[in-house]
Amino acid sequence: MPNQDPIFVAPCLFGLESLLGEELDALGCRRIETIDGRVRFTAPLAHLPTLNLSLRFAERVLLEVGRCEAPDFDALFEGVRAMPWENFIGRNDAFPVKGHSIKSRLFSLPDCQKIIKKAVATRLSGGDRGVFLPETGLRYQIEFFLFRDTASLMIDTSGTPLHKRGYRPVSTVAPLRETLAAALVKIARPREEVLLWDPMCGSGTIAIEAALMMTNTAPGMNRRFTAEEFPWLGKEVWEDAREKAREAVRPTGFEAYASDISPEAVGIARENIRRAGMEKVVRCFEADALKITTEGRRGTVVCNPPYGERLSTLAEAEALYRAMGRHFATLDRWQIYILTSDEDFERLYGRRADKVRRFYNGMIKCNYYQFFKPSARKPGQANTALLI
Repeated sequence: MPNQDPIFVAPCLFGLESLLGEELDALGCRRIETIDGRVRFTAPLAHLPTLNLSLRFAERVLLEVGRCEAPDFDALFEGVRAMPWENFIGRNDAFPVKGHSIKSRLFSLPDCQKIIKKAVATRLSGGDRGVFLPETGLRYQIEFFLFRDTASLMIDTSGTPLHKRGYRPVSTVAPLRETLAAALVKIARPREEVLLWDPMCGSGTIAIEAALMMTNTAPGMNRRFTAEEFPWLGKEVWEDAREKAREAVRPTGFEAYASDISPEAVGIARENIRRAGMEKVVRCFEADALKITTEGRRGTVVCNPPYGERLSTLAEAEALYRAMGRHFATLDRWQIYILTSDEDFERLYGRRADKVRRFYNGMIKCNYYQFFKPSARKPGQANTALLI
């Protein structure tokens, strides 16, 4: 293995790049490049377990083997063959290839896969293109990313995507991805003395991610990663990283509520909260979001209300958003954070957001509407300027 710190790439949902970058900075990594949906950085190889265990906003941790110019297939082949694959992959190991191409002349993914596969095999066989490699050993998933005719070649160290924390084997319809839920919570600035309430909790993801964050619990603590089998990394670094993660968990006075009008959703959320080990932080119960009260406490609402396929008709969604605007105005000086894909949300809600941030929940484009200033209207009073 080379002595210098390796380069890693952390893909993320569009819109989460800045949060991921700040998270990497806090872990002592050095950012090299940020583009839409990914951050490239350096860190000691021994940090790899901590990255997988601790990153809340990344989808994977990829170890970069090399980069090369790839204006044509010959250049791609020679560039990939020149990379030090033998430092990572054994002669008998399996190495499937997959990837993406954006704004590049080489746009056929199957053809790129074949060329890269052949180039790696040629390197591992010592330069002989005709040698058969059995691929019966460990599995190393190779990922390529072609962008503007430059190819980045990486090995996936995560396996199952990082948003799959392990606490949510069963979900409600159209669940919110855990990495995005963590971002919603982070932007809402959770504080010890302020109640965080998701009154349309579905699977309980937002409240669980808030609890994990406030207890400083590593989101990957209770799952496994493909790189745990890589012999050049060593079992001891994983054991050390997990022990440090356990020691970093802290007690908190923070409290989150996860409520929903659906008894089925509440049952699923309770099981997820239990699996995440957050029963002491998250209180889960059945309630109508349009009847919640402040209970005399300071609080923040963070929610992802039903939309699109989660409601049977557009009229139902529009009626819900109007009712939310009327009722949430009664929550005194509470801050309100709402994620929805409905571009007409502000008009229906009856109030302009103080700030709007664009995200993607998988392939669904969403806006995160943030209301952190007191409402100018009285409870129950419509904002006629928007209801047109």
